[in-house]
Parts: sequence; C-alpha cells; structure tokens
Amino acid sequence: MPGTPEIRIPVYLFTGFLEAGKTRFIQQTLEDQRFNTGESTLVILCEEGEEELDTSKMSSKDVSVAVIDDPADLNEQNINRLVDENDAQRVLIEYNGMWQLSELFNALPEDFGIYQEICLADASTFVNMNANIRSLVVDKLQTAELIIFNRYSDSIDMLELHKICRGVSRGINIAYEYTDGRVKYDDIEDPLPFDVNAPKIALDDNDYALWYRDIMEEPQKYVGKEMKFKGIVAVDAKFPENTFAVGRHVMTCCVEDIQYMGMAAEWKGVRNLKNRDWIKVTGTIAYEKNKLYRGKGPVLKVTDVSMATPPEKEVATFF
Repeated sequence: MPGTPEIRIPVYLFTGFLEAGKTRFIQQTLEDQRFNTGESTLVILCEEGEEELDTSKMSSKDVSVAVIDDPADLNEQNINRLVDENDAQRVLIEYNGMWQLSELFNALPEDFGIYQEICLADASTFVNMNANIRSLVVDKLQTAELIIFNRYSDSIDMLELHKICRGVSRGINIAYEYTDGRVKYDDIEDPLPFDVNAPKIALDDNDYALWYRDIMEEPQKYVGKEMKFKGIVAVDAKFPENTFAVGRHVMTCCVEDIQYMGMAAEWKGVRNLKNRDWIKVTGTIAYEKNKLYRGKGPVLKVTDVSMATPPEKEVATFF
C-alpha cells in the first residue's frame, strides 16, 4: 500500500501465560538449523518463568537476550535501542500473558512487522483460564495464527478447547502436543448452526453473532439468499435515502467489548423506524457499495419489517 513503510525487522511473537511452554518452544526454534540461516537474532523476554534460554545449545551463536519486565519500558525508543545495540536483524518476543497485546502493537516501530504469531497454552488448565481471565485469553487468541496446546492427553476434551479458540478466531490453527512428544493437528469442522446452502435462512436469536461474523468474512456466499432475523434499528439523517442499519449488540469476551454489529439495509418504509426499535426483518442479501461501508459490503434488500420484542438474551455472543 502507498505510504506503508518497508519492513526492516521481522518479529516472531510468542504469546500465552506463565508456564505455558513459551521459553521451551523458543529454545527449540533457535536450536533448529532450518530457522537459523545466519541472521543475528534478538530475543526479548517480557516475563521469566522457571525455564531459561540456553544460548550455548542454539544452532546460531549470534543470539542476544534482553529482558523487559515493566510495561513502561515497552516503547518504540527502547525497542529500537535494543535492536541497534545488538545489531539484530530479527526479533523474537516472549510476551507477558497478563499484558494486553495492544501495548506491544502500539510500541513496535513502524518498520517492524509481525511475521508470525504463535500462542502457547497448557491444555490441562486452559478451560479454567478461559473462565477466570477470558478477556486476556481472547486478547491472545484473536490475532494468533496458531495455538499449540502443551501437555495434552486424550482425557482432555478436545472439542471444548476447539470451541473456545474458534469462537474467538475462525482462522486460527490448532495443534495438540502430547506429553510423549506426539503432535496432533485439529481437524474438527466448524459447521454453522443453520443451513448456509438453503435459499431462505431464518436465524435463531442465539445464532446472530456467528452468522454476522460469517457474512462479513464471506459475504458472497449469501448473495441472493433470503434472511430473516431480529435486530435493533439504527437510523441517522446522514444515511443515504431509504437506508438504515440493522444488527445486534455483540460481546466477544467481556462486558467492556460489547459493540453494535449491524449491516446496511435498504427499505422505502425507513421513515417509520426509530433508533433502538427491535424489529423482525426479512430481506435478500446483495453485495455492493454502500456509504455505511468504506467500500462493498452485504446489503439487506428489505421486503418485510415487523415490530418485535427483544430476545431473551439481548446481547449476542459467540459461545
């Protein structure tokens, strides 16, 4: 894209919580000759667990280690200083699981780019972690391209782990590492709770969040289909003529992240609608430009609207 700086320093990011196996994974990565082709490497540790990196075993001897254990020191100036002092050509970061990833993303210099992001987790404690600190779990899952569950055994419910991860990110890959070193890759399919191939789809109130994410990711597969669902009206004098938004408030992980997720809808009777009206709406999906988007997006061509009572759970969720 025009104006986007060239990536000078690739960053390999390893996330997860204390004792999740991040240090061991980084150690194995740096011992792998396929990963080391001569680049000087800086490892930034944002937390220190029981295991320590052993640079003497690494296939490359040009590896330096720095510790940032205070989030106040996680800033662009400090990161640039560490890279320059160690003449590093790439950076590996073992991130503190209790820090929000936005702190790191905001701190990275513009010419640093996340080349790979892997999350490590203890399979035996992950469900409890998700229940107790879900906002932090979601924070680590939503941008990771791969999660590796360490200490996995067949007594652990794989489907439950799968649902937690895919409930946050449809694109995340999942691997399970057994205590004996075997690795199994997740091949569980993610069927939607409705027939996406049907010409007419009537959404259950509990399925809105999953459907909304799916249609925003793959709008073309819904083109020409008739949709019927409950939603909240949003109208504004600045909207194009005969246009309103219809959607639901959706919670991804916690109360703090609830936001309205709606789509453009076109209907000549829009003047009869008010903000925050609950309606049951029927219409056909098109994929086209609309001023409510920055380009193309799904547009509901409304054929019928009726006033409705709110669903039992007014805030939609993915779980």
